[in-house]
Amino acid sequence: MSIPIPRRQLFIDGEWREPVNRKRLSVTNPATEEIIGDIPAATSEDVNIAVEAARRALSRNGGKDWASATGAHRAKYLRAIAAKVTERKSELAKLESLDSGKPLDEAAWDMDDVAGCFEYYADIAEALDKKQKSPVALPMETFKCHVIREPIGVVGLITPWNYPMLMATWKVAPALAAGCAAILKPSELASITCLELADVCREVGLPPGVLNVLTGLGPEAGAPLASHPHVDKIAFTGSTATGSKIMTAAAQLVKPVTLELGGKSPIVVFEDVDLDKAAEWTAFGCFWTNGQICSATSRLIVHESIAAAFLEKLVKWCENIKVSNPLEEGCRLGPVVSAGQYEKVLKCISIAKEEGATILYGGSRPQHLKKGYFVLPTIITDVKTSMHIWREEVFGPVLGVKTFATEEEAIELANDTQYGLGSAVLSKDLERCERLTKASNSIWHCLGELLTAMLLPSTLGRQETQRFWPGTWGMGTGQLLECEAGDAVHLRRTMGLVQVSFQAMKKLLHSTD
Repeated sequence: MSIPIPRRQLFIDGEWREPVNRKRLSVTNPATEEIIGDIPAATSEDVNIAVEAARRALSRNGGKDWASATGAHRAKYLRAIAAKVTERKSELAKLESLDSGKPLDEAAWDMDDVAGCFEYYADIAEALDKKQKSPVALPMETFKCHVIREPIGVVGLITPWNYPMLMATWKVAPALAAGCAAILKPSELASITCLELADVCREVGLPPGVLNVLTGLGPEAGAPLASHPHVDKIAFTGSTATGSKIMTAAAQLVKPVTLELGGKSPIVVFEDVDLDKAAEWTAFGCFWTNGQICSATSRLIVHESIAAAFLEKLVKWCENIKVSNPLEEGCRLGPVVSAGQYEKVLKCISIAKEEGATILYGGSRPQHLKKGYFVLPTIITDVKTSMHIWREEVFGPVLGVKTFATEEEAIELANDTQYGLGSAVLSKDLERCERLTKASNSIWHCLGELLTAMLLPSTLGRQETQRFWPGTWGMGTGQLLECEAGDAVHLRRTMGLVQVSFQAMKKLLHSTD
């Protein structure tokens, strides 16, 4: 199954534009290690051009073309984007799989979610119209007050490589719904479908400059975007280290940021679970999307009385995971995204062994795959809480295991992390699940007697657009996908407007003489 990689330029002001420096970056298929195309490499000069285009888009025709247009007007474009993505679903899924190594089935589900996200924010955009000039009750009839909602302005959106088009959509859709103009800078490791999103926007006639897409390296394109004085807000998903740099740059201009960063999420398995179902969920939670999910439940905390039997079943699940070229039918684990990520994952496994941990399963390249950045699903036992594998995000198909004897010990182990993106508990005792929820320092998702009743954030497969993406501590700031789009992600300002009745004020002043 082959598909040509479109050769695109930067998308600025509704047009394809060659980078100022005319440089391009090669695109490598992580399953074959072959170069399959290239993408344009933007620099600060291109960022300046894109920012100017975005600001023009906001002010064009006095803002009536976009920023101050009705939400219903913007919703028409969002629905048109959703329809076009659905129309091109097969092509886009294949491009995503080739570029990122994501199994084709997962990539296809992502495209459904992309379309669903644009549809959802179309509804939100329409709903904003009813909220404009909503009254605010004041204790004096002399004054009238209402709230107006307006776009914050130009937003810079910097997105990761694990869900290239979907994570871009999580940021682009609410920004457009709110009336902002956006500059999207996807990861250089997986940018192809983000350029195709630009093509979709061009096809549906999105006004020029409303969405601009700049591909390229982080230091050369992302950093200038984050620090640009005429970008009003930055939203970033990626590593904690880069997020810290972005927050520092934004702080110099007192610029708002939304950061969704790293994770090291626990899954706690109690002794009363169905072992087969619990093993399935544990494998799913850690190895979905090749283990490259910020909320992956990569720390298994299992009750000591069932640990041996549970791990035996978990190993069997791993043995049955098809590791292959992601375009092959039935693939459930593809390659990690790049050579650099492949080396990082193997290094983490090596450090675990050096520190005294045991590789129960996996830990290496599959023997039947001689090319590509493949790593077997890996289970590591005899882990101590001081070990690198327990404390640091691997972002690959690697699961660390600890046992516990009491509920209190399980909570202590689960909370033993600098991150707070998500957690999970598997138990038939719903009261116990509730206790762990309250005792946790992160966001818990409890799987009770019916293990299909609630899904972990890392095991959704089909992401829930309507459910916001929370977190605490080192995972970042702000919330993605709040039901009140724009308000929660701060893409719209809330502004109070007070109207004074001067005749009433005159009477009021005279009455106090």
